[in-house]
Amino acid sequence: MIIDVDLYGRIRHMYVQQKMSQRAIARELGISRNTVKKYCQGDHVPWERKAYEKKSSLVTEEVKDFIRQCFVHDEKENLPKQSHTARQIYKRLVKEHSFTGSESTIRRVVREMRPPKKEAFVPLEFDPGEAAQVDWGEATVYIKGERTKVQLFCYRLCYSADIFVKAFYRQNQESFLEGHVEAFAHTSGAPQRVIFDNAKVAVKEGFGLYAKPQALYQALSAHYAFQLHFCNINSGNEKGLVENLVGWMRRNVMVPVPRVDNIEELNETLKEACLNYRHHRIQGRDQTVGKQYEADKHCLNPLPAFVFDTGKNLTVRVSDTSLIRFDKNQYSVPVHLVGKTVSLKAYGNHLSCYYQGEEVAHHTRCYGRSETFFQLKHYLPLLEQKPRSVFNAKPVRKSAARELLDWGKTFPGGAKDTVRLLRFSLEYGLDRVLAVKAILPKGIIPTISLVQSELEPCEPVKPTTAYDVPISLIDLSGYDNKYGVMIQ
Repeated sequence: MIIDVDLYGRIRHMYVQQKMSQRAIARELGISRNTVKKYCQGDHVPWERKAYEKKSSLVTEEVKDFIRQCFVHDEKENLPKQSHTARQIYKRLVKEHSFTGSESTIRRVVREMRPPKKEAFVPLEFDPGEAAQVDWGEATVYIKGERTKVQLFCYRLCYSADIFVKAFYRQNQESFLEGHVEAFAHTSGAPQRVIFDNAKVAVKEGFGLYAKPQALYQALSAHYAFQLHFCNINSGNEKGLVENLVGWMRRNVMVPVPRVDNIEELNETLKEACLNYRHHRIQGRDQTVGKQYEADKHCLNPLPAFVFDTGKNLTVRVSDTSLIRFDKNQYSVPVHLVGKTVSLKAYGNHLSCYYQGEEVAHHTRCYGRSETFFQLKHYLPLLEQKPRSVFNAKPVRKSAARELLDWGKTFPGGAKDTVRLLRFSLEYGLDRVLAVKAILPKGIIPTISLVQSELEPCEPVKPTTAYDVPISLIDLSGYDNKYGVMIQ
């Protein structure tokens, strides 16, 4: 019989204080003498239950010996992902020893004989400026309405837990190095050492203490004067701070799923979140992250005067269609560079093209295949020389300027006036030019001089890459192709 504490107290009081017999107590309380006998001496208490033990007659010593042999075999092979499971042991017992018991019985026995191992960790503490941890994480966002996976470069100082996160399209070496350089700039210094795993973007061969770093990562560490610290295999606990950061970013910044026009806009959101995190106070600490970061900042290595160039450098020749090829895709450059050799620098999210030390083109980097990206401004000088091609020029037809084409057809000058409208769209912005179209009186024939008079009070805008469009390569056979005009 199971009794409660109140009844137990009455039994003990009547037996100890009132010196009543077990028979009298049982009669007085209306319970059995066995119950009184069990509890009156105080050697049993009702709030402790004895573990229920039922030995299966089918689990013999022979069965247990077989299970132990399975464990010994697993330990000898040292393949954690290819070790015996309870189900596999049960199947072997049935097949090899004609075991007639249930699988749940074997599961219970295996659990008792091989309890799950819980690894113990030593709590760590770091000095200001001593170390930072780096890791990658993956998240999903919408870029221009398209569901896209991005890679999050995550960096965290070990003392203050200050964070830096930037999104890239790929986990390549360019992105990895760029993430470091921008993280150092964000925290106004570099730590004495950086803790990372053994990914190929950083490690050429080996692992842990025996890892040999990639040449560019070693150059980066030399330039910013930090030591390289690579974790042991399957030892995420060695950089637990930054691994927690990956989950925190996904739960707190990536929910709801961000919807942005480009990856630069996403990175502005991430940067703002990193700055706001300095107001956060971590549980168990008496100061905010920002307060502790001030101590971290003063102990970090000062940044060198020269900013490490993280781009992949190569030399390419401009084709007669004013295109350069990189990583299975093509990108436009100004037409006056046709046939010349230019320098290309590939970064994590963008490409920069240089000629004689001057940047002549800038594109968002594409990780697809067989795509071509044009910028209208690169071909406008050629369109001004050959205006009749404007209505069939794909850099125009596939861009946001398509509405300008339809409007240009209503001008007296036709193709020439349309090219002038395109020039205005680059100088003043497409929205301003279309705004002029909207305010002109209906029924009149528009002229370039009238549009120009409306635009001149406006401030010119800096040209952008707003007309970047991926299109197919163009067959120029049969045309005057001296400058690679984009016509059908």
